[in-house]
Amino acid sequence: MEENQSVMDVRVAVSSPKLRKRLFFRRKEVWTLSPLGWLTATGLLLAMGLVCFFGVHPFLAVTQRAPSASVLVVEGWIPDYALVEGWKEFQRGHYRLLLVTGVRGRDGAGMDDNDTYAGWGAERLQKLVGQHKEIIPVPAFEAPRDRTYTSAAALGAWLARHHDPATAINVVTMTAHSRRSRLMFEKALGPRIDVGVIAVTNKDYDSSHWWRYSEGVKEVLSEGAAYVYARLFFYP
Repeated sequence: MEENQSVMDVRVAVSSPKLRKRLFFRRKEVWTLSPLGWLTATGLLLAMGLVCFFGVHPFLAVTQRAPSASVLVVEGWIPDYALVEGWKEFQRGHYRLLLVTGVRGRDGAGMDDNDTYAGWGAERLQKLVGQHKEIIPVPAFEAPRDRTYTSAAALGAWLARHHDPATAINVVTMTAHSRRSRLMFEKALGPRIDVGVIAVTNKDYDSSHWWRYSEGVKEVLSEGAAYVYARLFFYP
């Protein structure tokens, strides 16, 4: 009898709204933002967004030379005016070699199926500035993906085969591609070779107002995504 009474008391207690609240809920004090706090947080987020927006192109299009570089590397896929800028850099600096890198071409004008951007770029550069023995193509024939890394790995193999004593190089490439190029060359060559990079300004758009040009938007978005991939997800 007493046991039945106890069961009934429990049922009655559980059916009480106040007791159910105590069993399943707990009252807790929570701090939240005031209107001024929300305004401040929104302003900070907006400011950070603007800094990222206007700073992304200068971040990607970095120029930072390796002072002791004795070898200049030019990526062969860049346009003629950029190749000429590479030649001017070669003449200004204390370089002994100008190496043109690149993988097998995809759809380059005037390129055969077996041509590489290394050979194509070296040939174009020699036509633009004259025949010079310092201009040497360093081709990479296999590149199913990660073409910049493959080009850099071929360069490392070439330096090893020729017992070249280079401890620092500078890489000439295009604007927003430059930071990723340096990263890939660093991954391919390792810590024994210091890698500098020189970004040639893209004449297809005004880099200071890149968002006003379709070419600028396309380049910044694609190179920004590619750099994130190379930094976070790519492993040699």
